[in-house]
Amino acid sequence: MDSKNKELADESTSARRGFLSKSAALGVAGVAAGLTACKDDAGAAKGAAAGAAKAAGGHEVAPGQLDEYYAFISSGHSGEMRALGLPSGRTLKRIPVFNMDCMVGWGVTNESKAIMGTKADGSLKYTTGDTHHVHGSYKDGTYDGRWLFVNDKIHSRLARVRMDTMECDKIVELPNVMGFHGMFPDKCDPVDSKINYTTRVFCGGEFHIPLPNDGRDLEDPSKWGALFSCVNAETMELMWQVRVDGNMDLVATSYDGKLAASNQYNTENAADLSGMMSSERDACVFFNVERIEKLVKDGKFSTIGGSKVPVVDGRAAANGDPKTAITCYVPVGKNPHGVNASPDGKYFVCSGKLSPTATVIDLALVAKWFAGEVKTPRDTVVAEPEIGLGPLHTAFDGKGNAYTSLFLDSQCVKWNVDAAIAQFKGDKNAKVILEKLDVHYQPGHNYSSMGETKQADGKYLNSGNKFSKDRFLPIGPLHPETEQLIDISGANMKLIADHTAYSEPHDGIIVRRDVVKTRQIYNMDDFPNAVKPETAGIERKGNKVHVRLMSVAPAYSMPVIKVKKGDEVTITLTNHDKVEDLAHGCALPTYNINFIVNPQETKSVTFKADHAGAFWLYCTHFCHALHLEMRSRFLVEA
Repeated sequence: MDSKNKELADESTSARRGFLSKSAALGVAGVAAGLTACKDDAGAAKGAAAGAAKAAGGHEVAPGQLDEYYAFISSGHSGEMRALGLPSGRTLKRIPVFNMDCMVGWGVTNESKAIMGTKADGSLKYTTGDTHHVHGSYKDGTYDGRWLFVNDKIHSRLARVRMDTMECDKIVELPNVMGFHGMFPDKCDPVDSKINYTTRVFCGGEFHIPLPNDGRDLEDPSKWGALFSCVNAETMELMWQVRVDGNMDLVATSYDGKLAASNQYNTENAADLSGMMSSERDACVFFNVERIEKLVKDGKFSTIGGSKVPVVDGRAAANGDPKTAITCYVPVGKNPHGVNASPDGKYFVCSGKLSPTATVIDLALVAKWFAGEVKTPRDTVVAEPEIGLGPLHTAFDGKGNAYTSLFLDSQCVKWNVDAAIAQFKGDKNAKVILEKLDVHYQPGHNYSSMGETKQADGKYLNSGNKFSKDRFLPIGPLHPETEQLIDISGANMKLIADHTAYSEPHDGIIVRRDVVKTRQIYNMDDFPNAVKPETAGIERKGNKVHVRLMSVAPAYSMPVIKVKKGDEVTITLTNHDKVEDLAHGCALPTYNINFIVNPQETKSVTFKADHAGAFWLYCTHFCHALHLEMRSRFLVEA
């Protein structure tokens, strides 16, 4: 370690004390700047703010100013997705996906239930989720601002979030899959290169299960297996599945659309720990998407159980001839965790986790293997540097450098890909490791600004750490986790901010703010059930009552609503306000109903009026000076 890196390491080792002292100093500087601004004119105030920002390393987002980036992050077993502003770390929105949210009414309204999925009685099929990975849709090799995708590991679901509204609009459950962990959108059509945007989402199944999982083969895990799935990004319907050897972890896709891949552990196909650890290496399995879809088109597939999704065999034993194979199993370090594509489109990098190495795979050589021009899958590996203990995930800066999280070392390591390739070829003077920075503590995922696109800009790196250990105020046994922002724009990495994270976030992406184009007001005509003056009122058909309600601050269109005990009641509410950010709420005490409607939006709920009395239906979302008076009497006659 050179003197510069040693100085940084020593500083990081005493990070707790140093962080607190620096924070205190910055706090004093901020107060001083504030006092100066009070005394001087507006120009002097701006100068003081600029001085404070400079003291903070140039990354402070002053009050009233906007962040440069959005960060979209999975939230783990809370089941939601989160949107943050960077570099400030401000939480902008919690986006409910697989969880219930009584603020927006996700899991309460009829519309959200239809997306989430229900049982025959109308109740939610699942009320839990476990999100792990968030990725955006692409065009021309970069984000296009259409969609975000996120997985649910526990119930094997894929969700799509519209980026214009930051709301989930589709969820699909993968058949014959358990432990759906990694996923990634394609960046280009595998057959027609003119279609240079996301059309598919690839999903890696992790756990081996009986196929079909209907009670057969429960005592014979040797017959169990895992499936790699392809989902149509537009319709969110399953297109095909591939049965593989091993357990799949994460997924990556090539920029030309030809290849998808998943790093794998348990290539032994074992059912216990000792069996899973018997081989020296595991694999990164590559999928030739065009060949898979040709098999499906030609009807050369099977189905599993009651599912009609085409399934083809991607196991090694059935794919011995590279010229007809649909899969290529590239040996990598044992128990790999993470596979990531470099922004130049040349390489996939797998981290070893149980091996202190990162494996660099040349995609051009993988294509040549499928053409029968490369002898063995291992010959596609062009570098395998030793980078540290517990390597997990790799991000890129667009300048040829990679940044890998080291779980056991509690560090982020910066290394050069070209130097690693040169070293692998025998150059003993190649300088692969450029720098290591301590993070706090035990990092899992990391991701860089625009780092999963051709427009990787090398400005920021976020390190998502599993423990915080005294870096924040204590809040009881469950500590907050740490999202640490690192400046990677210069020659050396600089830790610039600690942001708290509620347990347990996983992967995310950092997107330039100009990519995201949100709408502020809905179009009422987009909702077929929108309530307008000519349709407002109460309609009764037997014991089914439909209450069609409008809201304009500070009143609902009906001051009194009467129903009878035992009625099945549907309330449909349309917000007729056109003012940006003027949402209305709708809460009904003792009936477990609470949701909001944004300007020009329509939502509905259905419930049984099973107890009599007078109830105030009221607005929960501040909308007007007379907000507290915005209510209707909901009367249930005995």
